[in-house]
Amino acid sequence: MMEDSSIEQDNGDNLQPSELGTKEYWNAVYERDKVNYENHGDVGEVWFGEDSELRILRWLQMNVDVEKRIIDLGCGNGMMLVELAREGYKELTGTDYSRKAIDLCKNILQSQSFDKIKLMVLDLTEDCHNLRNFNVALDKGTYDAISLNPDNATAKKKKYIKNVSEMLTTDGFFIVTSCNWTEKELIRQISSEFNHFQTIPTPSFSFGGKVGNIISSVVFKKK
Repeated sequence: MMEDSSIEQDNGDNLQPSELGTKEYWNAVYERDKVNYENHGDVGEVWFGEDSELRILRWLQMNVDVEKRIIDLGCGNGMMLVELAREGYKELTGTDYSRKAIDLCKNILQSQSFDKIKLMVLDLTEDCHNLRNFNVALDKGTYDAISLNPDNATAKKKKYIKNVSEMLTTDGFFIVTSCNWTEKELIRQISSEFNHFQTIPTPSFSFGGKVGNIISSVVFKKK
């Protein structure tokens, strides 16, 4: 995505609402994926692709000890959790507001013998007082989905960012991967609670004399 190509309103902080921002849409997706997994062993889509997962894993391996507590926000089918567990990370938690996603995730983790990973159904735009002391929070498309919510996305994004800050330790990392927001847009929108720490390189392309990225993957550190 090129830096000036997002559909933006209100100084670039909002996107046009979409069904991709609704729980109903994702419930339908994960209900279908659960049936496909049970019948054919197909885990469904790896959000942003396996290369995106690999880039995040490489960054974690260089910066985060395997004993640290990691939470996957909007874990979907749980394949990010599977890869983390395979790399030796032990303290893993996955959340999703879709119970259908958590049901699918639970089935996949059990089949991979990673059934000790904690899972919970949770709306991260509401109060999350029971989540504390994580060292790393991962977001692969969840902030995108919240941004597309038809029901006051601006307020939901602010609540989400605040919740993530509160669940992290004082030196905690928040890693956001997005296809809707550029690096600069993410830094601006998340700056209320986090400082930009590092940007994980992602594939770029040029068009019309400008260079952009299809996705952005940005590491933040809690203020």
